[in-house]
Amino acid sequence: MSLSTLLSVWRDTPSIAGNVAAWRTFPAWPGEFASLPADLHPALAAALHARGIEALYTHQAAAWEHLQAGRHPVIVTGTASGKSLCYNLPILDHLLRDSDARALYLFPTKALAQDQAEAVRQIVSTLNIERSTFNVSTYDGDTPTSARPAIRQHARLVITNPDMLHAGILPHHTRWADFFRRLRFVVIDEMHIYRGIFGSHVANVLRRLQRVALFYGAAPQFILTSATIANPGELAERLIEAPVTLVDNDGATRGAKHFLIYNPPIVDHELGLRRSTQHETVRLTQELLAHNVQTIVFGRARRSVEMMLKHLKDEGGRRKDEERENLSSFITCPRQGVHPSSFQVRAYRSGYLPRQRREIERGLREGRVQAVVATTALNWALTSAG
Repeated sequence: MSLSTLLSVWRDTPSIAGNVAAWRTFPAWPGEFASLPADLHPALAAALHARGIEALYTHQAAAWEHLQAGRHPVIVTGTASGKSLCYNLPILDHLLRDSDARALYLFPTKALAQDQAEAVRQIVSTLNIERSTFNVSTYDGDTPTSARPAIRQHARLVITNPDMLHAGILPHHTRWADFFRRLRFVVIDEMHIYRGIFGSHVANVLRRLQRVALFYGAAPQFILTSATIANPGELAERLIEAPVTLVDNDGATRGAKHFLIYNPPIVDHELGLRRSTQHETVRLTQELLAHNVQTIVFGRARRSVEMMLKHLKDEGGRRKDEERENLSSFITCPRQGVHPSSFQVRAYRSGYLPRQRREIERGLREGRVQAVVATTALNWALTSAG
């Protein structure tokens, strides 16, 4: 059963539809396309063709043109619109042509950094080049101390976060001298997060980054991405203190999207008390899982995350016991080659070991993890195509 089937059921079910305060549906969009750049490196063009990419979205093509012209683009398009290709394509093209060039990617969370590192490595793995000459590395608090000197010396593309840049890279810039001397690009992803006091701190870190780069004779181009906000150009210019070029003509294809605001039912009309949001969240998540919809549930705190996970697992175990004789599972899925019993419901929060977080992230990408109950540590702007 599909998501569309479940939504139809919800519309006709008073216990669900009666509690929906607002339900907006955004229709599918076919997208707008542009040809691959004529001057794209042949190895990259072949890699895109191998991945089934025969054209770019219009905003990806616009970002390419602005970067070739030496501008600082800020890309503001929807979730899963291919923003990562807006910077990966021109940066990888430049790194392929200039063996000395280096690039620095800044992501607000480790999960996003790991996800994007995997995406870049997948592209690099399809290039007809010696992989040892094109090292892509994450450099954060989870990076083993023993691996850090090699990353400083040999990484062509370093992926980190503002905190590590502030505390672990810039104070030790002499160890990074070769990297900063060759630095050509800096990517600032999810820039809308850098607002208020936190944003002012990040802006100061970026000032230090530019001063250090200038000290070593480099003047990198900045590429910024953001969710839709009212003043992306103004925010970007305040962060990097340089003129930027706005790219907001979202040409990506989109499926239909449903946004529901759900109000838990009243259980005591005299006192106006409503049912626990946690219990209702678990109930709706169970419905989604029963219809094979991969799901992420966000909770405010670690305790609420663990409680919702327990309820989901308890209910899943009860259903498995009831259906065992039919070889059924709580989470059913027709995906070819994957047995239903291999699916998992997991939690994701700060405090987990790096190995555990990477395992959950891979499980989500591969479809083995059917549901994740997470705090904002996951911050699923972790859309692999985003």
